Amino acid sequence: MSLVLVSVYRSGKRDDMFLYVAKVDGLRKVPAELLAMFGTPAHVMDIPLRPGRDLARVSGERLREELSSQGFYLQMPPPKEDYLLDLYNPDDSKYRDLP
Repeated sequence: MSLVLVSVYRSGKRDDMFLYVAKVDGLRKVPAELLAMFGTPAHVMDIPLRPGRDLARVSGERLREELSSQGFYLQMPPPKEDYLLDLYNPDDSKYRDLP
């Protein structure tokens, strides 16, 4: 496997949602429905994807597979931790049984 240049785009609608595409293809292989849901793509960076190199939230192998099979890889936001969601919940009833 050779070096692949990957362009990374950030979603205009959702935090921590990114779209990875081969730089030579750009966004032309991304379905219009996905782009509508994704929002206006903002170019973040271009990265060289070398064999054996992994990214923070996706393995390099999986990214290569997705790029070759469908032409893009959509990275969804990580799931929020339950305790973080409790910070925004004004209902303190779950703490009433504590000693």
